[in-house]
Amino acid sequence: MNVFLTGCSTGIGYFSAKKLHQNGYKVYATCRYEKDVKRLESEGLCAYKLDLRSSSSIQKAVDWVVEKTDGKIDVLFNNGAYGQPGAVEDLTREVLKEQFETNVFGTQELTNIILPYMRQKGCGRVVYNSSVLGIISMSYRGAYNSSKYAIEGLCDTLRLELDGSGIDVILIEPGPIRSDFRKNALKKFQDNIDMKNSVHVKVYEKTLDRLQSEGDAPFTLGEDAVYKALLKAITTKKPKARYRVTFPTKLFWFLKRVLSSKVLDFVLRKAG
Repeated sequence: MNVFLTGCSTGIGYFSAKKLHQNGYKVYATCRYEKDVKRLESEGLCAYKLDLRSSSSIQKAVDWVVEKTDGKIDVLFNNGAYGQPGAVEDLTREVLKEQFETNVFGTQELTNIILPYMRQKGCGRVVYNSSVLGIISMSYRGAYNSSKYAIEGLCDTLRLELDGSGIDVILIEPGPIRSDFRKNALKKFQDNIDMKNSVHVKVYEKTLDRLQSEGDAPFTLGEDAVYKALLKAITTKKPKARYRVTFPTKLFWFLKRVLSSKVLDFVLRKAG
């Protein structure tokens, strides 16, 4: 089985690529930076540079994997993404655009280019790594919340449109997972948010403490929890539309179904 993955430099993507490779799958891993590609290659993985912000980079990566697999791509794992912290009113147009270029536009452009190869085979699995924040929203995460809501909407629509094609479209919705996500979010916060001139400066001081903390958030699991869901998504004969990972994801999915918006907002403010 040929598996094409994005966002493999660290975290969930790296762990999944390594485990799939160890378990005999033909893995084609992609990373944003050349140094990470070389590191993966030194570890025995077949890797290539892919920047989801660039259409030409996406096309080159697809050409590479098509050549490697003779166009027989069985699984696409859309994992590449990052989180941009900050209050919505402090997000500039460019910062929002950059968040969506990677998490949404590039991800869907890549998917759309891969789909004809799956159609030609008459089968395939497209797996999107979403988030609990594609189900509910939390304060000061508006850019990331909205990008994951967009992914959920695209995925749900695509699943309907591909009915009968033999191609399954699947969402994985993790809650807190141990990875470099927080470290990367800290850099984006420092680069893009004018903390000192914001009315949210007091909250941002706490945000910095949280992002710089080395401790795990409650109910945090390792990358293996997402990998197990991915494995089910690509091997089960009839995969689920959604695989919810971690207790917070399952809890908030339930609460959103049973609570009023006002009560849910109260809960989310406390949780955030």
